[in-house]
Amino acid sequence: MKLDLGSLELGVATAATQIEGGDADTNWHRWAAQPGRVKDGSSPARAADHWNRVDEDIAVLSDLGVRHYRMGLEWARIEPEEGVFDSTALAHYRHELQALRRAGITPLVTLHHFNNPGWLEERGAWTRPEAIPAFLRYVKRVVTEFDDLVTEWITINEPNVYATQAYVFGDWPPGQKSMGRAMSVMSHLAQAHIRAYMMIHAIQPAARVGVANHLRVFDPANPRNPVDRVGAATLAHLFQGAMLDAMSYGRFRLPLTGSSSVRPGRYYDFCGINYYTRSWVTGAQEGTRPGADVNDLGWEIYPDGLARLVGMVARRYPGPIYITENGTADGADAFRPRYLFEHLRALTGSHAPVERYYHWCFTDNWEWIEGERPRFGLVWLDYETQERRVKESGWMYKDMITHGGLTDEAYARWVAPASLGSSALI
Repeated sequence: MKLDLGSLELGVATAATQIEGGDADTNWHRWAAQPGRVKDGSSPARAADHWNRVDEDIAVLSDLGVRHYRMGLEWARIEPEEGVFDSTALAHYRHELQALRRAGITPLVTLHHFNNPGWLEERGAWTRPEAIPAFLRYVKRVVTEFDDLVTEWITINEPNVYATQAYVFGDWPPGQKSMGRAMSVMSHLAQAHIRAYMMIHAIQPAARVGVANHLRVFDPANPRNPVDRVGAATLAHLFQGAMLDAMSYGRFRLPLTGSSSVRPGRYYDFCGINYYTRSWVTGAQEGTRPGADVNDLGWEIYPDGLARLVGMVARRYPGPIYITENGTADGADAFRPRYLFEHLRALTGSHAPVERYYHWCFTDNWEWIEGERPRFGLVWLDYETQERRVKESGWMYKDMITHGGLTDEAYARWVAPASLGSSALI
């Protein structure tokens, strides 16, 4: 055996806005309708048409041997008007969850994955504290509705990415550039998670609830330069350290602010990690290490970073760890097999209590402002015809699920011929 996964279980991940298609009134549908906001001019209205192809996609999941599936719910479908819940949308998700269960696939359900209903966006979304009770109303309805089918929940996906992209860089809706608003958004999202965590456990005492945290390694370009070291530590704290402490333990450190409605405690049953790359820090600026292997989006491919992060999380936030996302943009499916092997090898070698690994993504998907160009899937998607086709990396993934690791034969077939990355940007 070239790689023994031990007790690590493999799954795949998706997000509602990125695969469902349709005309849900979300912040992202509105954003994509504005010229120039999405690089290729595409929209989540097409995506993978998963809303109409649920049964087909579950059949593909079964063919790949997948037993753990992270999926998202579209809040705007479930609550298209404030306080008004759509029974048809709820019935659709019930059908999907039941079909997954019948196929022997355990769902891990994400409640918020960058996707706000239009009515919430109009009111300032997460810049305002009123978003918290609105989110809790939605959470209560969903968890109560699917209490018999779902026992594992992610409250919020990558709150730090959402806040920085939407309110620091202004590349995501609503396109604002305000550090103060970004910190307010992070604070409100952390408070919302803590209150949702308590609410879910009141409904389902045995539930597992966590956050999908986007984490990356921040390395000083020159470790001997104190400016680079301080810059790396400061960026790590602002981007992820403060959020991790707030959402995990209810400890709000500057620049975040807490609320009288939340108290210090433990607010996670597993720690979710989304990992893609590292930041190479010079002074207060982050970039990509010169000469590094990169994917189609120019992100450094750095497998050891995953081991470093799970080690840090295991020390600071004891308990089960889920890798809730890890994957790469590789349009030719040329280096994904080696990417998978190297990251899983680093993960298993860390000896951290990692129970699950969810590959991003199950199928090619609509990648936010990058549109349809990046290819993250194990399954190829023809956006024009909506044809699905399992990639070679997908067959390799199935083989690993079947054998609990990577056999020598599988390594020779899929990994040995593959280089680690590409320097060609999309």
